[in-house]
Amino acid sequence: MNFQKEPVITIDGASGTGKGTVSQILANRLGWKFLDSGALYRVLALAAQKHGVALDKEKALEVLAEHLDVQFIAKESEFSTIILEGEMVTEIIRTEKIGNAASIVAALPAVRVALLSRQRAFRDAPGLVADGRDMGTVVFPDAELKIYLAASPEERALRRYNQLKERGISVTLSDLIKELRERDRRDQERTVAPLKPAEDAIRIDTDRLTIDQVVERILFEIKRKKAFPAISLPMMMEFAEAGIAE
Repeated sequence: MNFQKEPVITIDGASGTGKGTVSQILANRLGWKFLDSGALYRVLALAAQKHGVALDKEKALEVLAEHLDVQFIAKESEFSTIILEGEMVTEIIRTEKIGNAASIVAALPAVRVALLSRQRAFRDAPGLVADGRDMGTVVFPDAELKIYLAASPEERALRRYNQLKERGISVTLSDLIKELRERDRRDQERTVAPLKPAEDAIRIDTDRLTIDQVVERILFEIKRKKAFPAISLPMMMEFAEAGIAE
């Protein structure tokens, strides 16, 4: 018997390309599920910190990943609330320290394998928008539409600098550029699931685009591809018009 899998749109890219915000908006507009795969690695890095597990202890991190007590509580107009071991960690996992630690644990093969089935379990009706670095290449290679967002390190660092400045956090732009380049190198050179676009991914450079413009472009690709039977053309046109109006 042939079972039809729920449709998936993957949005991959390096840190700071806008993929998280774009994915959340797109999932809300389509009424689909949302997977922030990077959050899983950030939560694992935070759990390692809480339990005193060193970031180079692959076996211990694998066990921690397999038993990770985490909840994602989705909201219609906001990012998901993330609960680790009964504590809300939505904000703390977004810090630069945790982000860098997540990049280190994400390079460990055993950790990636341990979290793979958990990520695939997010595939549910009516569909899934998956945000990450290897969503289209490893986690959902059969996705109906694969997007790869790109931006220069300087532009990405500037975006992060402005975000941190708004929150009253003091950082230097040069330090952020250096950290992003190091994270890119680590993500691109890891032996398992390196950061790269899938062969059939559509690449979008976000340097000179607003979030709304990126979302509109993806909605256009959905309409053009005609690979989503659950989404009618009139509905897609309505979404695109709403995006333009914003």
